[in-house]
Amino acid sequence: MSRRGPKHFAKLAFMLSDADEPADTDMARFRDRVLAADSGDDLLALWRRRLTAWDFEQSPAWSATAPRTPERRAEVYDRLAFGADLRKALDAAAPVHTEAGPVTISREFRPWYTREQAANRSFYWTSYERLLRRKGWGDAAVSSLDEAAHAVVERLADPTRDESYGARGLVVGYVQSGKTANFTGVTAKAIDAGYRLVIVLGGTLNLLRGQTQRRLDMELIGQENILGAADPNDPDALIGIDYQDDEDWPAKFVSFGARPSQLGAFDIERLTSRDRDYTSLERGISALEFEKPNRTLPLHDPSNLHAARARVMVVKKNKTVLENLVKDLKKIGPILGEIPALIIDDESDQASVNTTDPKKWEAGKVTRTAINGQISKLLKLLPRAQYVGYTATPFANVFIDPGDEEDLFPRDFLISLPRPADYMGVQDFHDLDGADGVEGEAEKKHVRGIYDSTGDRLQEALDAFVLTGALKLHRERNGVPSGPFRHHTMLVHESVRMAEHAELADRIKAMWNNAAYTGPEGHARLEALFDRDFRVHADDSLPTPATYADLKPYVSGARRLINQGGSPVMVVNGESERDYAQPDLDFDRTPNVWKILVGGTKLSRGFTVEGLTISYYRRTTQQADTLMQMGRWFGFRPGYRDLVRLYIGREEQLGKGRAAKTVDLYEAFEAICRDEELFRAELARYAPLVDGRPQVTPAQIPPLVAQHLPWVKPSARNKMFNAELVEVRSPGTWVEPTAYPNTVDGLAHNTECWEPVLAALGQDSVRLSVGDGPEYEARVGTVSHGTLTRVLCDLRWTVPSQFSPHLEFLLEAGRQPDAIDDWLVITPLQTSAKRVEARILGHGPFALARRGRRRGSLFGALSEPKHRAAALRVAGALEMVGNTPVEQLARPRRGALLLYPVIESDPRLAPDGTVEPGDLVMAFSFVAPESSVGTGRPLVRFRTIDSGRQDSIVIDRDDAHS
Repeated sequence: MSRRGPKHFAKLAFMLSDADEPADTDMARFRDRVLAADSGDDLLALWRRRLTAWDFEQSPAWSATAPRTPERRAEVYDRLAFGADLRKALDAAAPVHTEAGPVTISREFRPWYTREQAANRSFYWTSYERLLRRKGWGDAAVSSLDEAAHAVVERLADPTRDESYGARGLVVGYVQSGKTANFTGVTAKAIDAGYRLVIVLGGTLNLLRGQTQRRLDMELIGQENILGAADPNDPDALIGIDYQDDEDWPAKFVSFGARPSQLGAFDIERLTSRDRDYTSLERGISALEFEKPNRTLPLHDPSNLHAARARVMVVKKNKTVLENLVKDLKKIGPILGEIPALIIDDESDQASVNTTDPKKWEAGKVTRTAINGQISKLLKLLPRAQYVGYTATPFANVFIDPGDEEDLFPRDFLISLPRPADYMGVQDFHDLDGADGVEGEAEKKHVRGIYDSTGDRLQEALDAFVLTGALKLHRERNGVPSGPFRHHTMLVHESVRMAEHAELADRIKAMWNNAAYTGPEGHARLEALFDRDFRVHADDSLPTPATYADLKPYVSGARRLINQGGSPVMVVNGESERDYAQPDLDFDRTPNVWKILVGGTKLSRGFTVEGLTISYYRRTTQQADTLMQMGRWFGFRPGYRDLVRLYIGREEQLGKGRAAKTVDLYEAFEAICRDEELFRAELARYAPLVDGRPQVTPAQIPPLVAQHLPWVKPSARNKMFNAELVEVRSPGTWVEPTAYPNTVDGLAHNTECWEPVLAALGQDSVRLSVGDGPEYEARVGTVSHGTLTRVLCDLRWTVPSQFSPHLEFLLEAGRQPDAIDDWLVITPLQTSAKRVEARILGHGPFALARRGRRRGSLFGALSEPKHRAAALRVAGALEMVGNTPVEQLARPRRGALLLYPVIESDPRLAPDGTVEPGDLVMAFSFVAPESSVGTGRPLVRFRTIDSGRQDSIVIDRDDAHS
């Protein structure tokens, strides 16, 4: 039952028993025991854990099936030789988790970190795994973290290899989604495997660095390594030892029972502490001198490596701190080349990326920003150092110049972590599949727009903060675990200017003092808000009062907690550490932080606002990654997910004077979220190996995603990537171009190109539906594949590279036999009384859909979700059965295309109802049939721009061939 995979269980049980021969009764007793077990049974828990681990294992030697699939589970049962009744019982106890796992884009690497090796040296990982389970992590969550951390470590260089190599990688998570847990797991596995120096770059403030240090100390390094030789029962010996004033010490800090070195493992020496960043080595340079039992061999030789202590430090991204570290390392001498080191860069797109202008470099020599330069020096000093960046906003890292060998481009791997279970993220606040202008369920539940017509809604947001605090107290009284309710916070983010923060805080204090929460006026306001909002959207599985009268007794308790310390408001800003050293802001040491936090940039990145329930956001910015990092409302909200509200500006002014314009911040967030989701989806599509080799390497990611992100440019502006995306094969996948012309001539040209397709549409409408989904009216017609591709070839685009790889796929499919015969064109009709209809080029009438551009010339969502199912079913990409017209229209080699005549403003109509071609955007979406997939070909194809330099990742612009 090892990591080598499942074995014949009855035979294995016999081998481990004292019996002389196998007995059927033994297996029968085991079966009866499993069948009779209740959900809390220890045996069942053990099998749940084991089955889940086998389900999740990536590319095991014992199976060719995909992880997290019924096929993998069936193979496990076959190898165990379990019968149908046992399979049924175990499936009920441990269902197969089919959620997506981590997505990996990687260069080919030299395998070394096998599951067997990981199991043989797993002291710190095993301890960390036990701690996660004690914290309430389920089997699936632990196995998911195990697989993701294993995927990182196996792509690092073997710490015992003779020649040095420093891998560079990037791990992409979600904002406030538990990236620290992942790099703690990576650190545990890496030091178990032999890495002996770990440097964690933990933010730009001591507050953030201290948070990371405490987390690693508590969950990985443990009591015995913190205490060292100090006797925990001797008060004098504990003077100066970390965490003696921490309310979680020692109960919540991991313990091994003795010093790890006394248990056959190795100790960890901390070179930084909770309150002390790296300055210079207090104990002298000896702290970084590694002991070698065999001095004739290098440290990385196994006989030396596994006997050596590991050193761990958490340092902030500060020029002076990093300079001190570099100076100390230089004093150590040649042994630096023998140390297997791991550098983990938390929030790696902040401060670490070189942002200097290449045009200002002297004589072509790279000029580096302060932090980037120090990290580069660290990597040069430590030739065996592996660099792994962690971020939720990866574009700055992805667009680092990969031709700069001393920079931090993730040349070896990029791993996209799955969205964790119970994580409240993009999809909870934005209806990404909804049509523009239509309020979806996520928006109704959690988003409260601030318009000119609504006023600033700040008093309502304060009322919501009080109400949700009272609801948390009510739930705690009625049996909901109170842990997540320890802190209760509201975030107010209106401006980047500190002077305005103080003014806003004073205004909030005045509003709070005049809110009359103890009088009839205040209670009337709270009751109205409860009835129209929080009671309506409450989670039925959680206790919520039926009336405000039942909630009213808890309001005073919430108000009292918020008023603790004399003021309900805290300002969190500033450039110095003292601005953040507020006791009431310490979520680790303060029993209850129930406060309204007013701040700016410093509240946005890396800083976890615990218990955040109400967010009030009106700050404008044109920086996409900055905006995304301000989404502090993303995260885990156990027990109060339904109470989370986002008050956000929908009509905010950006800029001044003539350049000023009105922007919708919610819409801006959604646009960025779409880009993030597209990026992840693209990685997932191209991650599967073809003939055992990667389809895409990290160096090919920039041209892959540039078509979706026209506003992002490579950081090296005098360079271009030497790979151009030529073809994207997308059978069975929804493709929706958005880069339509924005000139009258361009729009008119495209409209006229569609004339043969419009002529093929029938006059009579049909009603289409799939499964239990909504039914809609549409005009339909069929055109040959050749007719459609001729139309598509003639279209004009504002960003041609967005659609050209898809067009190349369709043209290539036309050259293959039995790939695509024809296309069903669907033009949905509108039933609304306010619909606009018009004739187009003598055909019609057609319903005109109103849509708006989201990012420059690009539209947001164009197709409506209710229209897509029929198209997907016709193309064979959906198993759910449609109504009779849909099933009659479906063909094995038929694609489907949704055609929307779109208007952006009121159109010009002739007396006969004909619309001007230049007033129309002929928008379309399509899905190609599965028959177009072909065999043995990657989903993407690249062309080398300079064919004479095929191995070059980047080239000078002057070298590019036209």
